[in-house]
Amino acid sequence: MSYVDEVLELAIAKNPAQPEFHQAVKEVLESLRVVIEANEEKYRKEALLERMVTPERQILFRVPWVDDKGQVQVNNGFRVQFNSAIGPYKGGLRLHPSVNLGIIKFLGFEQVFKNSLTGLPIGGGKGGSDFDPKGKSDREVMAFCQSFMTELYRHIGADTDVPAGDIGTGAREIGYLFGQYKKIRNQYEGVLTGKGLTYGGSLARTEATGYGLLYLTEEMLKSNGQDIKDKVCAVSGAGNVAIYAIQKAQQLGAKPVTCSDSTGWIYDPEGIDVDLLKEIKEVKRARLTEYAAQRPSAQYHEGKGVWSVKCDVALPCATQNELTLDDAKMLVENGCIAVCEGANMPTTLEATEYLQQHKVFFVPGKASNAGGVATSALEMSQNSERLSWTFEEVDAKLKGIMVNIYHNIDDAAKKYGLDGNYVAGANIAGFLKVAEAMEAQGIV
Repeated sequence: MSYVDEVLELAIAKNPAQPEFHQAVKEVLESLRVVIEANEEKYRKEALLERMVTPERQILFRVPWVDDKGQVQVNNGFRVQFNSAIGPYKGGLRLHPSVNLGIIKFLGFEQVFKNSLTGLPIGGGKGGSDFDPKGKSDREVMAFCQSFMTELYRHIGADTDVPAGDIGTGAREIGYLFGQYKKIRNQYEGVLTGKGLTYGGSLARTEATGYGLLYLTEEMLKSNGQDIKDKVCAVSGAGNVAIYAIQKAQQLGAKPVTCSDSTGWIYDPEGIDVDLLKEIKEVKRARLTEYAAQRPSAQYHEGKGVWSVKCDVALPCATQNELTLDDAKMLVENGCIAVCEGANMPTTLEATEYLQQHKVFFVPGKASNAGGVATSALEMSQNSERLSWTFEEVDAKLKGIMVNIYHNIDDAAKKYGLDGNYVAGANIAGFLKVAEAMEAQGIV
């Protein structure tokens, strides 16, 4: 049995009932076969892959807090510190009822390679809780965040582990978490990113993931003889990533016509009205039915269906495994030429393979959505220097990073005879840097 197959079997056996984590490990290791087989004896002796698929540290804890009725509630807290070979652990905190250890491990594993691709000195980690901030009062969210940080603080630090926001963890939550950390540690340091602008946050951080997605998509299309201008884009999601992907797509001359939330989706053939979308999602925190009610050109549909719309470019920006094999078939049938992931692993393995077989340009999230964590690392730099850069400075650095990521994954794919396979290119480019650092640091 090959070394890759051995480690795949081992990862599944040692991490039962964690399908998302199995999926992430399989996707990475399968695309690394060509590299692993060229160095199989050395990597096997060093157990390099076993070390790479095993987190350095997994922290599980309870989070008790009191709701507005005086009832004590208990949630599960997680922080998985996956790999620190190239820098302090870096990755978001997800607050959502679906959160469990397997999902946090999948996200942390992906983060290792994503962070490596940015070219910045940050390792991979992820955390969160099965707490749902939706429908909770500000006081309840604060009570939860303070309890969560009362345990987490001992495991993080500016040079150890720097968490950030993710699904369910926005500016409000980061503020409460940072305040509690500062109070407990009596220390003002850049321990969290995504902070408010008045206390160490970075301009352009809110826009970074969506903007970065479009900078990479634009560069990828240009390198393949296509222009993003006038391309019709189907976008899923209506959160941070989707909103700013839609905004940047419009600025680049493309026409995004869809968005979605957990209950339904919008098709607006005239192009999504970003200001209206922001008002509904960022200010009112309302459902997309309100968008359709205020926009005569828009059609609202219950459930899923974004990928049934005829488009040139698909940008999945919602959550994991939202784009299935059936969706991929519809995209191909409708003439879609590119799929670039804005969320973490939003495309199933079967859908990814189908899109690649049908010559659709496919860029995985670990490359195309790395703009968020890249800008978080830029926030860390500003905190360390006690400086604040302008929006234009941060945006220019972000664009440079995303253009470099595209060329790095393209070059890695070509070097190993996998021209156009951006999944393999991303995994190979991310892996080689981490592997070299791990080997240099000994068996730790």
